[in-house]
Amino acid sequence: MSRLSYREGMRQALREALAADPRVFIMGEDVGRYGGTYAVTKGLLEEFGPERVRDTPLSELAFVGAGVGAALGGVLPIVEVMTVNFSLLALDQIVNNAALYRHMSGGQFSVPMVIRMATGAGRQVAAQHSHSFENWYASIPGIRVLAPGTVQDARDMLAPALACGDPVVIFEHANLYNMESEVPEARSADIRSAAVLREGSAVSLIAYGGTVPKALQAAEQLAAEGVQAEMIDLRVLRPLDMATVLASVRKCRRAVVVDETWRTGSLAAEVVARIAEEAFYDLDAPPARVCTEEVPIPYARHLEEAALPQPEKIVAAVRAVLGAEA
Repeated sequence: MSRLSYREGMRQALREALAADPRVFIMGEDVGRYGGTYAVTKGLLEEFGPERVRDTPLSELAFVGAGVGAALGGVLPIVEVMTVNFSLLALDQIVNNAALYRHMSGGQFSVPMVIRMATGAGRQVAAQHSHSFENWYASIPGIRVLAPGTVQDARDMLAPALACGDPVVIFEHANLYNMESEVPEARSADIRSAAVLREGSAVSLIAYGGTVPKALQAAEQLAAEGVQAEMIDLRVLRPLDMATVLASVRKCRRAVVVDETWRTGSLAAEVVARIAEEAFYDLDAPPARVCTEEVPIPYARHLEEAALPQPEKIVAAVRAVLGAEA
């Protein structure tokens, strides 16, 4: 058991991947000499050299495309896109190339690459650097989408992502990099299943990524009021593990889904729709969603905090769901 930060967990995973397989290399903007925009790759250039840790030009379209080509050529690239906002410049390479090769080649080719990107708001970096587009990527067949919301998953999800043989997008919420926790020895994570982080019976709280700590904080507050919430961390956004979600909903009979994307077209909307389709008669109240307000993320701290899901909003949504059965 050791105490790690989310950043250190991811760095440890990258170091172990580079050491374990000579086919693995990292590429992206400022990943080498600078050590990564969020210091995740700090020290790896000195340890593994410029062939394995490659700084790239400022062109997401170009270096993500180079990663696709490298993966097709038999190596295992880990491509870092500085932030999800900039990944829009590489959508053609991700959506029209990486995601489709296995299907369009009849299974003759695959693209075993990992694309890492920081996501989320809460750091006062204004609208163009605060997006959460996990739901967009989670809607695309052909890729696997991971959103580690704990230090353990930040450390343990990379190895199976590299081993799965298909393109994997990992969303790392920028507000989590400094989060610390005690974690056991490294192990291979399950990248197909959601995780029950807290047992309960009154309501199912369903979250992922940067909303996981907020939902856990809300669950603690609710427990002090005598309400035992069950906390589900989706972890894997494509394919969604609805079996774990539905088992919890059928037990608790109420659900609140927390999602940092905007409410319209959110991943929370997909989860709620599937709950309604598959567990409608198990519900004692309509499912609720706590999402980001329908505005570009404000720069001012008090406005940014007001726009985002917060523990207080989650608690209020749970209270409303519990009151709805009366």
